[in-house]
Amino acid sequence: MNRYLKSRIAEGEHLQQDFKYAINDSKKIARSLAAFANTEGGRLLVGVKDNGRIAGVSSDEEYYMIEAAAKRYCRPAVDFKLHEWHIEGKTVVEIIIPKSNKKPHKAPTKEGKYKVYVRVNDKNLLANRILLKVWMRQKRNRGTFFQLQEPEQILLTWLNNEDKYITHSKFTRIAKISRKKAEKILVNLIVMGIIDIKLTENGAFYALKEQLEKSPDKTEIKDVHKLI
Repeated sequence: MNRYLKSRIAEGEHLQQDFKYAINDSKKIARSLAAFANTEGGRLLVGVKDNGRIAGVSSDEEYYMIEAAAKRYCRPAVDFKLHEWHIEGKTVVEIIIPKSNKKPHKAPTKEGKYKVYVRVNDKNLLANRILLKVWMRQKRNRGTFFQLQEPEQILLTWLNNEDKYITHSKFTRIAKISRKKAEKILVNLIVMGIIDIKLTENGAFYALKEQLEKSPDKTEIKDVHKLI
């Protein structure tokens, strides 16, 4: 048991793992639970500091806070499993959140508004309109009618020859089309698997799917200001 927990902690925080020193705000934890459920699933290790040191928690109190976060503050509720690990005389609570087929799950912002969060690297970020529309289209499971017209040609040429990434605003400007039309094209191309979306703290970026798959860490965006 100790070996399992130590190996998980040694991984650090990443796409599918987060450390929490303690839980004193169910709404804040709800954002993490929803983000994991909306992305690839993951685990929270409660009673572990950001630097990986074990602090320990009171498991009974933590359980009620987690249950409130998952069932009361996630919409729809998020499924989870809970395990207790005892190490060095302390208790660490492991919360396992599976990838959800009921997404999008919403959780409250600091202002109390319910928004959709996703997990990006070791952070929880807000999903944008385009990603939400992609999910809606995928749920409908209907074919996408596609014509390679001038705006699409401009976008694909740009991604092939000018830069690996583009923003919604940049596409709107270079194609000289409305934001609404640009959004529709981006959604179509993502659903068809031609391009993909990369959410970052600096905004959303779009790239050819094959380019993102080739990238070693799938996260490198060298010159953000040039793209916006």
